[in-house]
Amino acid sequence: MTVLIIGGSGLLGTELVRQAASSDGPPAATYHSRPGDPARAAWHHLDLRAPARLEQLLDTVAPTTLINATSGGADWAVTAEGAVRLALAAAERGLRLVHVSSDAVFSGAARDPYDESCLPDPLTPYGAAKAAAETAVRIVSPGAAVVRTSLIIGNGLSEHEQLVHALADGTREGALFTDDIRCPVHVGELAAALWEIARSDAAGVFHLAGPDALSRHQLGELIARRDGLDPARLPAARRGDSGLPGGIDVRLDCRATRRKLGTRLRGAREFLSEGDPA
Repeated sequence: MTVLIIGGSGLLGTELVRQAASSDGPPAATYHSRPGDPARAAWHHLDLRAPARLEQLLDTVAPTTLINATSGGADWAVTAEGAVRLALAAAERGLRLVHVSSDAVFSGAARDPYDESCLPDPLTPYGAAKAAAETAVRIVSPGAAVVRTSLIIGNGLSEHEQLVHALADGTREGALFTDDIRCPVHVGELAAALWEIARSDAAGVFHLAGPDALSRHQLGELIARRDGLDPARLPAARRGDSGLPGGIDVRLDCRATRRKLGTRLRGAREFLSEGDPA
């Protein structure tokens, strides 16, 4: 299996590269701004807005498997159109495709947690781009695996962990919402589950998130305690009072996916407990 990791220099991509390098040998990986560790992967610059460059890269690497771990944020040309280009290329070349999506595709309006059969109903530009991407992937490349996940935590490098430190240190203004509920997942376990899916021929939609549904403020308190910070220094607010768009209570039901995989995804209360490595 020759793997090309799209977005290999991001938080999740870096962990995918690390795990691949320790088991299968160095993969190929892409970056946009800065390459990662040259000892762990063969790095290639890629802008998903450049179709010719993508085709050239696929000719050079000749992968059998693509893992799209890039975020792209709300940039439609990257997050939506770029994902469609990858799906088209995978279908045309007969490549295995694992596409990482997000719980941002959901509005949070449902009373129950969202399972793998739920259809997207995004409220934000990022969620809309992710929803468009995963819909196109499923149509264009029906053998692909679309993986929705939640807040990714681990190694002290995630945006949420950095925000907690900045708020506790007083170097950044803002607050953590007490009504914004997600199901955080550890980056190492998420990457391991993605590798398990990539090495299989499983297709369709998968949910990979932790079993603990926590507010961003509750998650921040757990991070603070792990890192020796004072949780009382974390400002609290309600997203419902902020006027910011986006789903408030978005919980992923992962039971169907969990029955298919051997990788265990711990809840944030467990993996952020005192003494547990970041």
